[in-house]
Amino acid sequence: MATSDSSTSVVRWRQAQAGLSTLLLRDLRGLRRLINPNRLQATVPTWIEAVAALVARYAEASASLGADFYDGERETASVPGTFTVPLADPPPDEQTSNSLRWATKDLWPRDEREASVAQLEPLDIRLEAAMSKADGAVGRLVLNAGRETVQEAVREDRGAVAYARAAALGCCSFCALMSSRGAVYKDRGTVGEDANDRFIGNDSVIKYHNYCRCQPIPVFRGQAFELSAKAQEWDRIYREFAQGHPGEQLRLFRAALAEQRALADPGSF
Repeated sequence: MATSDSSTSVVRWRQAQAGLSTLLLRDLRGLRRLINPNRLQATVPTWIEAVAALVARYAEASASLGADFYDGERETASVPGTFTVPLADPPPDEQTSNSLRWATKDLWPRDEREASVAQLEPLDIRLEAAMSKADGAVGRLVLNAGRETVQEAVREDRGAVAYARAAALGCCSFCALMSSRGAVYKDRGTVGEDANDRFIGNDSVIKYHNYCRCQPIPVFRGQAFELSAKAQEWDRIYREFAQGHPGEQLRLFRAALAEQRALADPGSF
């Protein structure tokens, strides 16, 4: 039995993630009222505390979605024996707070001689930019709980052999390249922390950026993994334009992917 990064179950999980993200952003926007532009130093910390509690609650839901997806994939693969998926913990409050401090760092007054262009914008523009950054950071933290649930299950389940990265159409070059590698991920070494002949350097460590829609897909013993058509095209581009250039793969792949996409039908890969 084969599985793919574009199977029906993968699509359903991506849709579930998108639905969770929609609810999360709705509630996150509701918390914006806690920030008083005239009292930033007093109200931003209150907002951060409230957002951290929101992230913790939604991260639990994300982990449950990840566990449900993993259980379904395991059942489809007819893996013998039982396995209880360990749910990933919500991100520590400190991690969430640090992300939100990063998102709001341009809000604070600075000497004009030392301020960046963004920090010299009117306060309402800076506040909107901060909220946009917060949306991305919070979404990543919540969805990572589901991703980490699947990844940890693969590491602990004797019936699992690896996981692949499923990227969406139109994804960034990093996500496309990671997806093109197929079902090679199992531990921190195989995701790229240790050098290998396919893709080396810090860029090869599997990670998820803000607004990322990628998902880890478990692969079980006796199960073949097949790249989707789009991932096969990303792999072809890598092999033709970037393979064999240690330390330069991502840069070369990014340039080649952009050129190939410009020549192809919109949304084809």
